[in-house]
Amino acid sequence: MKASDLFVECLETEGIEYIFGVPGEENADFMMSLEKSEKIRFILTRHEQGAAFMAEVYGRLTGNPAGCLGTLGPGATNLITGVADSNMDRAPLLALTGQGATSRLHKESHQIMDVVAMFEPVTKWATTVYHAGTIPEITRKAVRVARSEKPGAVHIELPEDVAKHDTDARPMTVHRFRRPSPDDKIVNQAFEMIRNAKKPVIIAGNGCIRRRASKQLRTFSEATGIGVLSTFMAKGAVDMDADNCLYTIGLGSKDLPTLVIDEADLVITLGFDMVEYHPLLWNPNSDKRIIHADFLPAEIDQHYHPEVELVGDLAHTLWMLNERVQSGELPSYDLAHQAEMRQRMQAEFAMHAEDDVEGPIRPQKILWDVRQVMGPEDVLLSDVGAHKMWIARHYQCHAPNTCLIPNGFCSMGFALPGVVAADLVFPSKRTMAICGDGGFMMNVQEMETARRLNSNIVVMVWEDGGYGLIAWKQENEFHRHTDLSFDNPDWMQLAEAFGWHGHFVKRSKDLQSTLEAAFNELGPSLVVCEVDYRENPILTKRLGEITQSAA
Repeated sequence: MKASDLFVECLETEGIEYIFGVPGEENADFMMSLEKSEKIRFILTRHEQGAAFMAEVYGRLTGNPAGCLGTLGPGATNLITGVADSNMDRAPLLALTGQGATSRLHKESHQIMDVVAMFEPVTKWATTVYHAGTIPEITRKAVRVARSEKPGAVHIELPEDVAKHDTDARPMTVHRFRRPSPDDKIVNQAFEMIRNAKKPVIIAGNGCIRRRASKQLRTFSEATGIGVLSTFMAKGAVDMDADNCLYTIGLGSKDLPTLVIDEADLVITLGFDMVEYHPLLWNPNSDKRIIHADFLPAEIDQHYHPEVELVGDLAHTLWMLNERVQSGELPSYDLAHQAEMRQRMQAEFAMHAEDDVEGPIRPQKILWDVRQVMGPEDVLLSDVGAHKMWIARHYQCHAPNTCLIPNGFCSMGFALPGVVAADLVFPSKRTMAICGDGGFMMNVQEMETARRLNSNIVVMVWEDGGYGLIAWKQENEFHRHTDLSFDNPDWMQLAEAFGWHGHFVKRSKDLQSTLEAAFNELGPSLVVCEVDYRENPILTKRLGEITQSAA
């Protein structure tokens, strides 16, 4: 068969369901082969970056990679931000790019650049297909590398002349493998540390959102009573309604949940990802006793130097600890400070729940109402900006992967294309994106993709007319900020132009009913409200007071 036909057949064998992208002439043979597939759906996007974000969200929600496709040169460079975001947020993804004929790769030639070298720093593996007969091995390796812990992005480049070659190769059979587990002696050592602790705490990281890991974590936490702090990307690892849920850590400033770590004599990190929350912020004196449990050994860092490392499948590691909890005796831990912190945070969440104001709406009120209209299994996506910090702190979850926050690479423009993919994965759930006006406009063209797919999504824009997070951080450091303001379109005319439903919320008491109406509309809906970011310095002051009182 033709090499491009073989490539598609290999992707089908791997269970690839979607490829998102913008093809070019160098992808022509591959696209003709893909058109014949009955197993893979191609989603045409309006920008390659949007395609990469869609593939990332599919990977985060399913644990399996999707493809994102671009041509050579500018098509490939347009992909790279979303691919990097996927890689650092540990989402499996296949980046597929075309390339010019191999006969001109060695010299100056139209649109030719070293795409593989460009992708190498932002992927787990990147390669070129030089021989049609290697496609089965390359595809099998690519998917295996993308799915293996820690998951991430891989890149395959298919030159246009190689795509036309004939080959008698066939796809490789897919074999799954079990990850190794830690040695019993090491688990016993960790369990003794847990038994001898007085005020232990758990930090759940991105690795805990894997379904089996979350299940075992909940069993362990409930059996021991030890509270769980979640990073931004581990939200829902334990249920927000559970007494042992201590909510979220990850802000640059000390917050109420961080005080629990200050009190702790043992920190148990589970699937902790250092790209999210640097240990310097929660272990500044490098004096915390730490147990590290993850799929991979700990990153070397002065402020993160675990005494014991449980390296292997995280779910199985937790199962081994749970076996010991059931057969052994645990002390009566002193966890009163954890319960007190949980109550204080609950008061913060509800502080402005009953606001009734006209004009800009407080972030706390917006997120309170969003949580009321979203069910336990519904999916919220956050873009990057000041709103992300409020979502991280105030929007809590019942289940893993029900709040997706980009927090490794932290790219703006993630949420609008991402929520389109979320609707494809979960068409029966409510799927919603929250964006700032800056991040929303970065991939605004995907409004057309959403309309064409008739996506049943709600996208909320918090309007403040500027890059609010940068202003917030400049204010904190310099007590002023540079010019970060911009103008916005007429949001309702924009929605109409793209064939979306549109709503502008002028009064806080109307927000919840407006969101309900938007979710009950067929097709995509845009909900816009002015946000009262005067709350940003108020939160900064409160966090500063927490730091001073802790000191």
